[in-house]
Amino acid sequence: MRLRNLQVLVAVIFIVAVAHADERQKCTTPPAECERIIRQMLSSAGRRYLGVQIVELNPGLAIKSIVEDSPAERAELHAGDRLMAVNGKSTKDATLVDFKQILAEASKTGRLYIIVNRHGILKPIEARMDPFTEAQIDKIVAQHLADAHGIGAAPAQR
Repeated sequence: MRLRNLQVLVAVIFIVAVAHADERQKCTTPPAECERIIRQMLSSAGRRYLGVQIVELNPGLAIKSIVEDSPAERAELHAGDRLMAVNGKSTKDATLVDFKQILAEASKTGRLYIIVNRHGILKPIEARMDPFTEAQIDKIVAQHLADAHGIGAAPAQR
């Protein structure tokens, strides 16, 4: 009897977990409106990107991954690099919010002066954030539509 109750409990937990996973990925904005907002946001003047995924450490920040053919790749940033300073501001104890603020402040010129700790050696790196290309924007829109709306087709033509 206990085994049966345990099986029912596990089945209920699984169903609830699947239901919650579906809820988290749904977007309530109509897909066409999402596409318009994303395109407008990413193509607006001054909107630039570096092409890194950052992970928060305890304390500080490190590069988790680099986007292929991005400004970060061209600047020779590497996954695993620990950010020590960006544009003269220490990032040894920084959070993701702090890093985003530094990038926002640098968006006018797009220039970044970064010091990373790579395998115990401090390395200065100059990088330049670039505007998003149309291909990148198309990919971001398509990813959002697939993840949040369940639409697997390419983004609508403009």
